[in-house]
Amino acid sequence: MLVINLNGNDLSELTVMIVDDNDHMRRLLRSILEALSVSQVREARNGVTALNDSKLLIPDVIITDMMMEPVNGLEFTRMLRDDLTHPATRVPVLMITGYSEKQHVEAARDAGVTEFLAKPVTVKGVGARLKSLLTNPRPFVRTQTFTGPDRRRREIPVEDDMRGTDAPSQTLAQLPRQAAAFPLKAE
Repeated sequence: MLVINLNGNDLSELTVMIVDDNDHMRRLLRSILEALSVSQVREARNGVTALNDSKLLIPDVIITDMMMEPVNGLEFTRMLRDDLTHPATRVPVLMITGYSEKQHVEAARDAGVTEFLAKPVTVKGVGARLKSLLTNPRPFVRTQTFTGPDRRRREIPVEDDMRGTDAPSQTLAQLPRQAAAFPLKAE
């Protein structure tokens, strides 16, 4: 078996759950994960099974497809993120799909997906996403309209930002603001 080293990131201790209704894709992802030296791989044929199984054995990462039946990957991720009692609610979710258009990427982001990877998948692509999840974890955010990893990839500096200083406070109206990179969708 080919074992890939991700620049010193040891993946052998990871437990990864694959959620996909396609047997071929589950086998392919399992082979890729094994090539990356991931030793614990769990599989679920659909989102409902994955929600139940991830309560019993909390994975370190969940890899899901977008289009599945009876619950698609977006619904699965929303259900996982919105359940305050689910022990895996904060587990990073990597969505792998053939639907890579902007609206699908945004829908995945808004559902609480941590990383997105377009098909066709490769060992290098999956490895890069796993490496990103491990080396660049994002804070978890819970608001009235969103639950999941912080959607901001970068901090945009704000002119005259007074956080962390002893300077007199200013009102919000006095600070210039930029439009949000990812506006929240009203539901």
